[in-house]
Amino acid sequence: MHWLDPDHLPVTTGVVERFTINLDGDIDGLVLSDQTLVHTPPHLSDKLKASVRPGGSVRVRGVKPRGADLIAAVSIETAGGAVVIDEGPEEKDADSGDQLPKAERAAMEASGIVRLTLFAPKGQVRGALLHDGTILHLGHKEARRHSDRLRPGSEVSVHGEGLVNERGRVIEVREIAKSDGTFEPVKKPKHEDANAAEPDAAEATA
Repeated sequence: MHWLDPDHLPVTTGVVERFTINLDGDIDGLVLSDQTLVHTPPHLSDKLKASVRPGGSVRVRGVKPRGADLIAAVSIETAGGAVVIDEGPEEKDADSGDQLPKAERAAMEASGIVRLTLFAPKGQVRGALLHDGTILHLGHKEARRHSDRLRPGSEVSVHGEGLVNERGRVIEVREIAKSDGTFEPVKKPKHEDANAAEPDAAEATA
């Protein structure tokens, strides 16, 4: 979003309730006390950790994608005057050897009621925030396929891999419970994807 001028974007104000985190443990968003969901790019994680605190007031300038209850932030200003602006990720030399190791994950499971549906910055469903604070993360295709189970108020149980840090608990969902209590993989078997593509191929040759 670094190509957008934040001074010409709408302002959303509120009090930070908590952060959301990605599967590397980096901050990738805020939840405000009125349940407004704010997306922030992971490359701003360190700056947000240094400037933004739960319980603090913020002014968010950003854009709202169609069909999603989300603000994709371009800048965040705190009550103390600190401003975090998305200038884009820093360019890194691929041969510099300073690549950070990936965060270690462990097998995890979770059950609970969905509080908020989580979205990517362009509005695609990407997971859910449970009432106990657990963040569920799915790929875009998988989240779309299971979107009915990621809506606020839905009861959901999952198995997967994830991590816990001082900012939260996040799980990459591998299996999700069906209505009968048994679990199914969130990804479609490859043969199902192939079968689903066959009608399109037939229509193209008709």
